[in-house]
Formats: sequence, C-alpha cells, structure tokens
Amino acid sequence: MKQRLIFIFALFSMTFAVNGQISLSGLSQNNSIALNFLRLSQQQLLDTAEYYLNKNSTDTALACYSLIVSTSKKNTDVESAKIVIQALNELAIMYSNMNDYRSAYEFLIKALLLCEEIDYQSFLPRIYNNMGNIYYLFNKYDIAKYYFSKALETCQDSIGLVLILNNLGAIEIENKNKDSAFFLLEKALQISQEINFTRLFSIQNNIARLYQQRKQYDSAFYYFRLALKNARENDKVEKEAENLSGLANCFFEIGKIDSVLFYIHLSNALAKENNFLRILAQNYLTLTNVEESIGSNKKALEHFRVYANLRDSVFNIENFGNISQLQHLYETSKMNQQIERFAEKQMIRNRIQITVLVVLVVVSIVLLLVFLQKRKLKTAYKALVDKNLKIIDLENLSQNDSGKYKKSALTYDVQNELLDKILNLMKDTSVVCDTEFTIDKLAELVKSNSTYVSQVINATFEKNFRSFLNDYRIREAQRLFSESGAAKYTIESVAYKVGFKSRNTFNEAFKEIVGVSPSFYLKSMQDINRKSLLYTDNKPIS
Repeated sequence: MKQRLIFIFALFSMTFAVNGQISLSGLSQNNSIALNFLRLSQQQLLDTAEYYLNKNSTDTALACYSLIVSTSKKNTDVESAKIVIQALNELAIMYSNMNDYRSAYEFLIKALLLCEEIDYQSFLPRIYNNMGNIYYLFNKYDIAKYYFSKALETCQDSIGLVLILNNLGAIEIENKNKDSAFFLLEKALQISQEINFTRLFSIQNNIARLYQQRKQYDSAFYYFRLALKNARENDKVEKEAENLSGLANCFFEIGKIDSVLFYIHLSNALAKENNFLRILAQNYLTLTNVEESIGSNKKALEHFRVYANLRDSVFNIENFGNISQLQHLYETSKMNQQIERFAEKQMIRNRIQITVLVVLVVVSIVLLLVFLQKRKLKTAYKALVDKNLKIIDLENLSQNDSGKYKKSALTYDVQNELLDKILNLMKDTSVVCDTEFTIDKLAELVKSNSTYVSQVINATFEKNFRSFLNDYRIREAQRLFSESGAAKYTIESVAYKVGFKSRNTFNEAFKEIVGVSPSFYLKSMQDINRKSLLYTDNKPIS
C-alpha cells in the first residue's frame, strides 16, 4: 500500500509542479488526492482513467489503470475481472504508443488469459485486434492477419467491426491484394455511415495508400487530405503526423521534392515532440530516398543512419524475439490452465472412487480386488497425464511453423537454453564469416542437432538459418566498410571476408537487410573518411 501511495503521490506532485518547484500547500493537496484515488473502487478508477485519457492526461490515466491491475486479487468475482481485463487492454495500448511493445504484448497476454478464464467472449476481439496491431508494426503481416481474422470472427459491435475491417484492409494493401483491400475498406466506410461513426482518419489514410499503390495520385492526395482534416478535428496528433508523412511519400513518387520536404518538416515536428519513433523512421527513409535521387549521397547516408537507428531502437530482432517468447509463454500458460482444470475434475472423481472403495472394503472381504482396481486406476491416470504433457510440448511450437516441427520433443526450457548458446556463438565473427559455416556446423558447436537449431531460430526470429546467418554477416560487412582504411577493400573482398561465395549473393543480402546496395554504402563511407583526413584539431590543413 505504501509503494502505491508513493507512486500516485509522485505523479500528482509532477502535475502540481510550477517551474520545477512544488509548494508546501501543493504537497499537502497531492497527498490528499493520492489517498482519494486509493479509496476509489475499481469501477470508479476505470471511469476516472477514461476521463483523464479523453483529456489527454495520460500520466494520470496510466496511474489509474495501474492501480486497478495492481490491486486485483486472484479468484476475484467475474465483474471485477472484467474491469481488470479492460485496464490491461488500455495499458497495452498506452505502452504501445510509448514504443514499449514488449510490455504492451505482456499486458495483452495477461488480458487474454483472464478473458479465457472467465469466458469473457465479447472482449476477445479487442485483444486480438491489438495483438494484430503489434505484429503489423513489426511487418509480420501473416500473423497480424491471423489475429485480425480471429477478432472479426467474434466481433459483435459495429465500431469494433469498422476498426477490424480497416486493419484487414491495411494488411491486403501490404500484400498488394488491391481488390480485396478495396472491398474491405469500402465495407468499413459503409458501416461507418450506417452508425454515424465520424473518426474516419485511419480508413481514409488506407484508401489514400491504396490509390497511391494504384498510381492514381489525384485520388490519393484527396483522401490523404481528408484523413489529415479528420485527424485534426478529432485531436489525433499521431494520425496527423502519419498523414503528413504519407503526403510527403506520395509527393516523392511524382517528383515534387519541395512538397516532400515541406510535409516531412511538418510531420517530423509533431513526431519529435510526441516521440512517434515509427513515423520518424519512415520520414528519414523518405529523406534518404530524396537525397539519393538528387545525387546527394552524403546527406542520404546521414538520413539513412538516423532511419536505421530509429528502426533498431524499436523494431529490432531482439524486441521481436521477446514478443515471440511471450507468445510461447501464453500457449504454455493456456495449456497449464487446461491441465489444472482437468486435475481438479480428476481429483473430484478420485475422491468419489476412493469413497466407493472404502465402502467396498468395509462391506467386502475381497481386499485383493480392491487393491488391483486402485492400481489400475493409478496406471491409467499416469498414462493420461503423460499424454497431456506430450501435448504441451507440441502446443509450445510457434503458430507460424506450419506443422514443420510437430513431432519435436524440444521443451520450452531446453529451447531457451539452446537459444542462449546459439546467440553467444554467433558473436564469434571467425565462425560466422567462415564460408563453410552451415547449420550442421552450428548444431555441432552448440552440441545439438540441426532440426532443433532450425526450430529455435524459426520459432524465435521467424527466419530460416540462412537469413539469420546473413544478418550477422552483413553487420560485419558494414563494420568493415566503416573502417578508416575501407578504401583498400573491394566489394568482392568484403563479400568473401564475411563468408559469401559470390558477389551477387552478397549484393542481394546486403540490399535486403540494409536497404541500399553495398557499393553505395562503401562509396558513402569512403567519401566521409576522405573528408575527415582534411582536418586536424578541427582546422583545415593549409
């Protein structure tokens, strides 16, 4: 209780601070407000959080939602559990907006488990939709579509249906299924009109992207501007920044560089002020393409570095690996719940059976038959538990494995231990950059087999061994290109040095992972290194 009080007290101290100072009367008032919050019921806290969220006072809303979750008790009543589920879902959205996707996904997993425990079916679509949103941000469109489709199957409210159809439309745009995308977005607009839903900025933005993909730029600009106007009317700053970014990208496609820079400037101002890292990353990628198109390779490289740092800070392999592990934990927890329920039922059956056996012992002298019966039941129960444990091992595999490892007996603990060994070994560039390095060699070095190694890499990073290895080799190639003596290197020498047997294969992998060709990257680095030699103690050499 003390820790919660201090937490709320600290938040309200920040609220009442003036120019970095807090008055004594303010301290007393904050203490009183904190105590009042702690006296509120769960429903009152939920209503208060929603009020402050609508007022864009996110810190206070976050404190209220956190209190609901932290004060909830196990085996609480159904109505209280529903409030906790809503709080967990809102916390997930808020943490996602703060770019903390691991925490967001963890809250969604907790909400999903609690939903399934109390059979709160009507709330499941919201959770599935938010899980899909996180996978969408990581460009895992197949998994995102899976969760959006699950949300659509169980959705019963019209607003939720609009949001899910819009998200499915966005997935179809990314997959370049233009007809399907148009159908889904048109359906979302139709339902919006029927229920008088006015917050159309996301739908309009996706329609604009669809027209841009079709190269119908007049229609694209029209819908981008509609979405921008609607976002401003609804005070949705992130959507405003996103639509400004979309306008800039659209102008780049038609070669209007001045307009690109104008809208990028507006978008970046909002994104930097509100820490919208995803939008900032997209803007710097657009700036990279702009500078490259006009032959300014130095500026292009500078922008690309900012883009790469932003992407790595939010959407890197490690963060996605954490989310994948949380998914495995959810599947394990779900199976554990099923086993616990089974065990409870079996315990009741066993008690009845024991009672019957006691009665039989009392009324019958055939003790031998009773003993044999008990032994038989015990054997049957053990066999059933063993069977369920095998099912757990099978269910722990990632949903994206498509049945490839269904016969694997690799447990979760062993999988994590093997993952640590693999990651530690991959730090050794002499091993990674060996042209003869294969998955069999990796399996031998971590004292496992290639099937298990492939399973761990696929389940954690959703990549095959070759793509996983290429990430490390290209990272080493970037390091070599960035050295002060990079002028001595050729593309072929670096390709062979980091483990590639041909320049073509190296070029393809480098372009896929870094976003630019190795020759462009090397030339840019050499230009920078040459210019740095012209300066000593920050002064030009005469």
